[in-house]
Amino acid sequence: MYFDKIPTVPTADELLDRSFRRASRKMREKTNKRHANEDFVRAITQATHDKLVTIIQSFPEFEELPPFYRDLCDILFGMDALKKNLGMVGWAAKNVRDVGNSISKGMRWTDTQIERRRAVARIASIVHRADDALRYLNDVRNVLRKLPVISTDEFTIVVAGYPNVGKSSFIRLVSSGEPEVASYPFTTKGVIVGHRNAERRRKIQFIDTPGLLDRADEERNVIEKQALNALVYVADLVLFIIDASENCGYSFEAQMKLREEIESIISVPMISVVNKSDVKSVDGFFNMSTVSGEGVEEVLAELLRLRNEMKVEEEVDLRSELPQPEIRRHGARLDTETHF
Repeated sequence: MYFDKIPTVPTADELLDRSFRRASRKMREKTNKRHANEDFVRAITQATHDKLVTIIQSFPEFEELPPFYRDLCDILFGMDALKKNLGMVGWAAKNVRDVGNSISKGMRWTDTQIERRRAVARIASIVHRADDALRYLNDVRNVLRKLPVISTDEFTIVVAGYPNVGKSSFIRLVSSGEPEVASYPFTTKGVIVGHRNAERRRKIQFIDTPGLLDRADEERNVIEKQALNALVYVADLVLFIIDASENCGYSFEAQMKLREEIESIISVPMISVVNKSDVKSVDGFFNMSTVSGEGVEEVLAELLRLRNEMKVEEEVDLRSELPQPEIRRHGARLDTETHF
């Protein structure tokens, strides 16, 4: 995973406290006060600079992330804001190093105790200017670490549709995913991943997306944009669920319009299924009920059938591509002659 190793980002006060403690230990090792003050400034400069640099390096290169995660980060935080706050921490690291090195080099000709206090004040002031950025990055870190692990090696079925049509219920029935299921819109606040074992220890990945509404892209909220992100970047097959009973709060016509929109933006097959068939079913569609379980296995079977049709396995026997040796018999011994 790209984000699971990002450590907690300290506040300015926490970072300075750790650096001061480390520098104080260095200072106690010296018996000469002048040298002790010089070492203190060098130590606090190095410790503060290194920690700030480590914070920056703990975040991934966002431009190098797979498109799904890169766009998801942009949706959740805004790439410009991420870069701005990382840049602020970088600014603090550079200025701490420059100020600390400048003061420590001039201490041999001045009152080292006064210069030590000046260095502490300057460094503390620089770090506190980056405090908002540090707090922001810690909030980002807490969200990033909770993002689902999306495998690019597994066949992925993305489940889409209006809010409260039964997407989460279906995922819960057919996979290992445990999405929250409730009777109010936008229960799913983000992408949820479930898996189902297939042949030869392979897995099928189901992604439960937040509910989508039929409206202009600029009007969609962060939750809806996450759903579109999954549809565009990770889907091998899309399952669109319709609530023909309209108990979800949206008309059948609006749901069909959204279905057409999704079909126009994806480049993978899509199967449409009517849920809540115990209330109302529709001819020409697969019908199921995630409450009674009726039809769920048939829908799953159709998804697996489509997966098998799409799966291309080219097992090339490399040995068959090599020239075959010419076999000559000499008495009871077989000799081979190759012409490679």
